[in-house]
Amino acid sequence: MTLDGKVAIVTGSGRGLGLAYAKELARQGAAVVVNDVDPDAAAEAVAAIEAAGGRAVAVVAPVGDTETAQELVRTAVDTFGGLDILVTNAGLLRDKSLLKMTDDDFDAVIRVHLRGTFTCVREAYAYFKEHGVQGRIITIGSPTGQRGNFGQTNYAAAKAGIVGMVRTWALEMGRAGVTVNAVIPVAATAMTRTVPYFAAAIEAEDAGEPMPDFFRHDLGFGTADDVAGLVAFLASDEAAGINGQVIGAGGDRIQVWSHPEPVLSEFHTGGWSADDIASELAPTLRENLQSVGEKFPPLPPELERDAGRA
Repeated sequence: MTLDGKVAIVTGSGRGLGLAYAKELARQGAAVVVNDVDPDAAAEAVAAIEAAGGRAVAVVAPVGDTETAQELVRTAVDTFGGLDILVTNAGLLRDKSLLKMTDDDFDAVIRVHLRGTFTCVREAYAYFKEHGVQGRIITIGSPTGQRGNFGQTNYAAAKAGIVGMVRTWALEMGRAGVTVNAVIPVAATAMTRTVPYFAAAIEAEDAGEPMPDFFRHDLGFGTADDVAGLVAFLASDEAAGINGQVIGAGGDRIQVWSHPEPVLSEFHTGGWSADDIASELAPTLRENLQSVGEKFPPLPPELERDAGRA
């Protein structure tokens, strides 16, 4: 597999997962437009890619506004002669429980994750369609958007919304040969560093050692580099025909998430009144209730750490 001759934009790629994606795309041969709000992080990312023999340029700007999306596409075209790949990774967190979450907390996360994905994808697809490019769009979701997570109303809404847009865009873009998919990463990030459950995995990563098999295999949890291979594959010509999918990656595991499907269908002639539901359907409904949130298996004793650790 190769991305030689391809040009990619990766939003939010100054550090973390986005940087891993940008480095892997460059390693596979693509020229990369790095994007971040931190000019130092963006410059360091470009320098790292170039030091490894790749090509990169930075655009320092927050995603959300159409003007930033236009600048990203224009930079790709002006610097490298075109655009073939877009990875919408930029994001931020404003975690608070519902009654503590302000309007600004909600709006800031929605603006970057959801609106930023929308404006960047719209601009990239316009370029693809105008120039007959069978481009690749990879959006970044989250397990929170799939199953929910305490204290992340804004983040869950944004990430679930991204998946909803992907399914719609796959219908709209398919005829043009453009694919759009969502990747659900499960990896060590700034957020997981604060969770005691992952402490042994973070210790191993910081020490440059392999994460324990429990995390990598049983939990499907790994490093940012473990996710980057899937992003590069979906960006390639080999991924033609994979469209509108939600694919998780972490540690040693890849998962294809199902689209929501009904788990129960019951019929009542003339429709269901409230009394009918209470008297005839309620027990069946309760037997088919779906779980919410992530359910982690117990840690093996040797991987348990002090719950007070950050």
